[in-house]
Amino acid sequence: MAYWLLKTEPGEYSYANLEAAGRDVWDGVRNAVALRYLRAMQPGDQALVYHSGKERAVVGVAQVATEPHPDPRTSDPRWTVVDVEPRGRLARPVGLAEIKADRAFQDWELVRLPRLSVMPVEPALWERILRMGGGVVR
Repeated sequence: MAYWLLKTEPGEYSYANLEAAGRDVWDGVRNAVALRYLRAMQPGDQALVYHSGKERAVVGVAQVATEPHPDPRTSDPRWTVVDVEPRGRLARPVGLAEIKADRAFQDWELVRLPRLSVMPVEPALWERILRMGGGVVR
């Protein structure tokens, strides 16, 4: 199992939207590096859901439900999507400022490449974020 971070603008699609849907297509990824990461996802992988924009915080956990597949909303074969399901909110959001203040995260893409919308999360960083957020509330 691998760990990932998925960014979303909460005004367009929030973790609450994913909870309401129960399962949904994670789409809209167009950056080549982010698409490479998305294409590496497998069912059962876990993902932190990060609200970008004004919020800038990890808010919840999702699980990858499908293998990567072509985006059904376009005929362009370059665009790939996965289906994800909510697994729970963090007890409290973990803000970007808090992450940046912790030296353990200094080499992570979220800190180094802030515009990247999909990125891997090392297991130690995954556990650290879950602890910082007080765990997952289902």
